[in-house]
Amino acid sequence: MLNRLFTFLGRLSEEPPFRLFTKLLVKAFPVSVRTKARWDVASRPQYLAGVLAAANEALEEGVEEISVFEFGVAGGNGLLALEEIAGWVEAETKVRIAVYGFDAGSGLPDLIGDYRDCPDRWQEGDYPMDEKALRARLGSRTALVLGNIKDTLPKYLPQITQPIGFVAVDVDIYSSTCDVLRIFLLPGKKMLRRVFMYFDDVDLMFTHRFAGELLAIDEFNASSSGVKIDNWRSVAKQRPFPEAAWLNRMYIAHDLEAISRMRPRRDRKIITVDDSQGNTA
Repeated sequence: MLNRLFTFLGRLSEEPPFRLFTKLLVKAFPVSVRTKARWDVASRPQYLAGVLAAANEALEEGVEEISVFEFGVAGGNGLLALEEIAGWVEAETKVRIAVYGFDAGSGLPDLIGDYRDCPDRWQEGDYPMDEKALRARLGSRTALVLGNIKDTLPKYLPQITQPIGFVAVDVDIYSSTCDVLRIFLLPGKKMLRRVFMYFDDVDLMFTHRFAGELLAIDEFNASSSGVKIDNWRSVAKQRPFPEAAWLNRMYIAHDLEAISRMRPRRDRKIITVDDSQGNTA
């Protein structure tokens, strides 16, 4: 009877309007990082979800350290949030996490000159960085790499020894997104079998499949046979706030070549007629 009561109260705590009160309690008291992630208790819940999922993937793969990236740092709030979240996740999972931020520093680079970069919305020089102020606030786990991503990423990536686990893409324009996605194609890249991703500009009023980040994703998938990027299809399940807008911006880069080489090392799974496992409702 007591177990049923606790189960009922747990379910009730996730229903409107009770879930808002529960979230306040989660914010107010010390809780695990997994609980924070489930209740979106972070300045960037999308970063927390992605970094935690990457650490879980690393544990499953037997990997002790990973790298996480933000492309498009601008003022630096996102990179500072990523650094803080990496510390939380590392402390709980014991997976070591290195943070990398890539940005031109001077704002958006030159646009390519047609609709694909949405020139009616963006222009060269948008979102410049105060480099000195940002570097003063960054900790030792974080590296800030400045310059045009198409030049800095091929040069810097071979120096990164930790497999890629999470990538946040906030470069706004199609051409720069194409440069970012080369991270999965460059010689010497190291990545988990599944890399969790956040794309900031895929659901704006003016975005569509024929420009911007969505076009870059489609073209990447068309040209790459070893790695494919798709929506993170299960991310909204079992969450108290499944309607959160950021959930629609979460993706996964699947290393198809690495997945093809893997086989489970376990006994066969067995489901009896009385088991609820496999119920997809």
